[in-house]
Amino acid sequence: MSHPHPEYGPPPALRADGLRIIPLGGVGEIGRNMTVFEHAGRLLIVDCGVLFPEDFQPGVDLILPDFTAIRDRLHDIDALILTHAHEDHIGAVPYLLRERRDIPIIGTRLTLALLTAKLAEHRIKAVTQEIREEERHNYGPFECEFFAVNHSIPDAVAVAIRTDAGLVLHTGDFKMDQLPLDGRLTDLGGFARLGREGVDLLLSDSTNAEVPGFVTSEREIAPVLDGVFRDATRRIIVACFSSHVHRVQQVLEAAEAHGRSVCFVGRSMLRNMGVARDLGLLRVPPGLVVDLRDLDSLPDRNICLVSTGSQGEPLSALSRMANRDHQIRIETGDTVVLASSLIPGNENAVFRVINGLTRHGARVVHKGVAKVHTSGHAPAGELLYVLNATRPSNVMPVHGEWRHLRAHAKLAEATGVPADHVVLAEDGMVIDLLDGRARITGVVPCGYVYVDGAAVGDVGEPSLKDRRILGEEGFITITVVVDAAAGKVVVGPDMSARGFTDSRSTFDPVAKLVADALADAMRTGMNDTAALQQLVRRTVGRWVNENYRRRPMILPVVLEV
Repeated sequence: MSHPHPEYGPPPALRADGLRIIPLGGVGEIGRNMTVFEHAGRLLIVDCGVLFPEDFQPGVDLILPDFTAIRDRLHDIDALILTHAHEDHIGAVPYLLRERRDIPIIGTRLTLALLTAKLAEHRIKAVTQEIREEERHNYGPFECEFFAVNHSIPDAVAVAIRTDAGLVLHTGDFKMDQLPLDGRLTDLGGFARLGREGVDLLLSDSTNAEVPGFVTSEREIAPVLDGVFRDATRRIIVACFSSHVHRVQQVLEAAEAHGRSVCFVGRSMLRNMGVARDLGLLRVPPGLVVDLRDLDSLPDRNICLVSTGSQGEPLSALSRMANRDHQIRIETGDTVVLASSLIPGNENAVFRVINGLTRHGARVVHKGVAKVHTSGHAPAGELLYVLNATRPSNVMPVHGEWRHLRAHAKLAEATGVPADHVVLAEDGMVIDLLDGRARITGVVPCGYVYVDGAAVGDVGEPSLKDRRILGEEGFITITVVVDAAAGKVVVGPDMSARGFTDSRSTFDPVAKLVADALADAMRTGMNDTAALQQLVRRTVGRWVNENYRRRPMILPVVLEV
């Protein structure tokens, strides 16, 4: 295996007959998917998604790919191909288009429809081209062929990229459900045809590489949902991804069968299901869907709500219901169904929501206790099928954390791919395909770009560290007025705190230490305000650590008369 190494420097100039692959997200993490391909001086991008923040990133709304490596080459981009419309694949498109508005966006009908609705919220009109599976299109020196793949959202595709340097297959996110609800199978025959042609590099979804066997069919979910609806005596609230058209279709059918009206809750749910219905991908029986304002006129046993918030997102409808901060108030006897998988990193947030709902008397049904969801990603057995069908010369696992990438690498080796032809990379690493071999040749800048409200990139790791300290340890302010010439403290020290203690008398012992330290320093000639502030910070910090074993943020203010 080719392993990442911290000593890699900037990559060399790309040979004219080479293909360069630069993952700017989605490798070593689940989310923020974005891969840049370079050939003959031109660029092709596959996906441009976001990563959602974790608990240790307070105040952050979204995390974007770092565009630094391509910012001075935006004019070289021939197209941005979107494999499907999940947020971790399209969520960062508005931010890329802010830097160049006319990048051609390539995608299937549903993908472009959901993207267009998203861009309208950003007041951006994109240049788009709709494609279908089994089509071929040229974008600069890249010839792209599209293949149907089955996923947890309709209209997903894989893309084969042909250049003079070789043939690359990027699977996007996929599984191989043999009985999909929409009848759209993953095109394994097309993959096998590519294998006979000769796949030089396979980039393949690794999310479920640790999971043995084969995916549970979507059709097995319907009977379980039917049982939940049959047993429920009051309202049913189903939480799922706002793009999971298949799951929502199953909920609509169960609700109709059991005489329940359906109400969509959450802006993205309303938007996406409206788009899916308009495209004919969501079949809504007449009169089944009602407005939120009409719920008061319906008996609880006739209500089904379909909501966002299956991942415990703090501002989602379901989280607000759990916190009693939503107009829908959870009552004893309500049934809540979490019809989704847990995205790694969201476990604590989801269980907080489950506990909040249970506390208010709801029965919570989730994947851990009933088969109310099946993954959209291929387990190990299906990944082996793809590896054997495509017979790639080189394999680069993508879309996964390190444990997933390594598990996928082992699968590739088991099918006969030489260990030194399996590339384990990280975001920002540069992989060159030259003379039939894929190797890591360098690194480019690739940090996290945080979105905080309307600000993009203004918040960095130092700010997040400060936020964590403030949230976990609190802060102490010390205000002192000194007369440096006389060498004495005139006013103070006046000390106060937030998130550290509620008693002002706590600081009486250290106030005297601060005053004495300042007086001693000024007597020895220290009269620089900045130096005196550092002295105050050290004095208070040492006292807090010795007495409380804590590390709050300390904010000294020294004023001179």
